[in-house]
Amino acid sequence: MNSIRRVVALFLVMVSCGPDEKPEELLSEDTMVEILVDIHLAEGFVQSLSIPYDSSKVLYPILERQIFEKHGVADSVYIQSLEYYLLDAAKMEYLYERTIDSLTLKEKITR
Repeated sequence: MNSIRRVVALFLVMVSCGPDEKPEELLSEDTMVEILVDIHLAEGFVQSLSIPYDSSKVLYPILERQIFEKHGVADSVYIQSLEYYLLDAAKMEYLYERTIDSLTLKEKITR
């Protein structure tokens, strides 16, 4: 998945950077999970469309912007929070376990 690659790349960049200072506007764990769920759903939606890759690269940022608007979060706040949580592997693993659980539950409900 595209977002997993971005998370791993971002993690590698963050590990090589300076101290892990807590951002001023840190998103709560619950908000992070909600946004991650929506991001994964958007990615799945875009991947399921029968459109060329370059078109999906145009569509996904639009959906991503809508996700941030839905949650009332600036993309920069999301990125700073993601970077912060990525510095703690156990915390990030926990957030992704919750994300996967939420996605699984949504899948069961729609069946």
